[in-house]
Amino acid sequence: MFRKILIANRGETACRIARTCQRLGVAVSTVHSTADADALHVRVIGESIGIGGAPASESYLRIDAIIAAAKTTGAEAIHPGFGFLAENTDFARAVEAAGLVFIGPTPDTIERLGDKASAKREAVAAGVPTVPGSEAPSEDRIEVERSVRRLALPVMLKAAAGGGGKGMRAISTYDGLADEIESAMREARNAFGDARLIVEKLILQGRHIEVQIAGDGDGNVIHLFERECTLQRRHQKLIEEAPAANLAPALRQRILDDAVRLGRRLRYRGVGTVEFIVTGTDHYFLEVNPRLQVEHPVTEMVTDIDIVEAMLRIAAGEGLPVKQGEVLCQGHAIEARICAEDPNDSFMPSTGELAHVRFPSSGIRVETGVESGSIVTPYYDSMLAKLIAHAASRDQTLDQLDRALGETSIFGVITNRDFLRRLIALPATRAATFHTRLIDEQIDALAATAGDIDPEALAVGAFFWMMRQRAAASGNPW
Repeated sequence: MFRKILIANRGETACRIARTCQRLGVAVSTVHSTADADALHVRVIGESIGIGGAPASESYLRIDAIIAAAKTTGAEAIHPGFGFLAENTDFARAVEAAGLVFIGPTPDTIERLGDKASAKREAVAAGVPTVPGSEAPSEDRIEVERSVRRLALPVMLKAAAGGGGKGMRAISTYDGLADEIESAMREARNAFGDARLIVEKLILQGRHIEVQIAGDGDGNVIHLFERECTLQRRHQKLIEEAPAANLAPALRQRILDDAVRLGRRLRYRGVGTVEFIVTGTDHYFLEVNPRLQVEHPVTEMVTDIDIVEAMLRIAAGEGLPVKQGEVLCQGHAIEARICAEDPNDSFMPSTGELAHVRFPSSGIRVETGVESGSIVTPYYDSMLAKLIAHAASRDQTLDQLDRALGETSIFGVITNRDFLRRLIALPATRAATFHTRLIDEQIDALAATAGDIDPEALAVGAFFWMMRQRAAASGNPW
């Protein structure tokens, strides 16, 4: 095992990785931007190197600064977390060239999977079913338009070089097609520096199922079962669970087998996620995320396997921590992402100081990188915390998660907490009859009405008003 590693990330991600390292006795250092000089991950980890300005391009995306920080702190390896440089081939190669260990897949694997078209070719070669569509990416608008018309509507435009919903457009009419293609290319170029698009048949009533895999780099690959990530808005996941509900056993096994087969073809090293779209009894490959996933805690809860520990042990040359037959799935786990954004204003990010933060103190897993007094800036992802519930049944888990959201208080910024409570209360959510467009279709019902009042916010506001109006008052102000 490593003596010391550097975590090249921030916030909740860095805090999560550090917790496993500290349990294993692995020393940890991290990095921070000027905006994060007093961030929770800096104070929790203790040793942190400033690597530049507030924008990620001036700090968390600076390969040279991160490697220099690792050298300065005496780290033997670098964990990229998720986001930022986690899927950057140049970064993985630079880490290895510096004599350090990259805690993740090999640079060659990242390169083969980083382009959606290339990843699709790998899936085809492994015998994994793929969504019908263009075979090669293109930044020629005319060629992309031809591909759209060859497939017939509806189709999905996808940025070849990235994910997270960037550069994606659902096309259901030929009206304005040229503008949609230009818009997707522009967004892809801005987000990934690569405007190329692929075109695929759009599956409207699908479910998003993904499989957590782990490989030792020598061809041995196992799965840690699947996750359901169907509840998403504009391709951004909001609720994730494990295992997937109402999934026929035979279909589940085919999906798991395909994910493992693809991993073996790649001689996958580390942990990764193979994503599928499921419709009826059919499933199709979407992509592979060669990194730690935001939603990994739900898999940890049902398998009792620390995925970050598995990453560390594989990178350290210790091989897979368990055999396939030892991986069991027990109970049900569901995760909700609490974000600083306003559901009533097109989910616009909300920034400012967190005047007060309170999460449930027991019965729930909380992953966060903020606390009272933390500053939410416009420079990074809006996610503040993840609440993960785990119980014997899915219904019990949903009830537990709803209580946990109700016990969560965040003042100072607008959050999607109440939106999440309404989402998990939907009949389609409770019955697991949802599809990937459910939130978009029911957004009006899910958004708060003008009459919605947060009793806790009202009480706190009244308390402050009363104390200011009656500064000399004695006794109980209530």
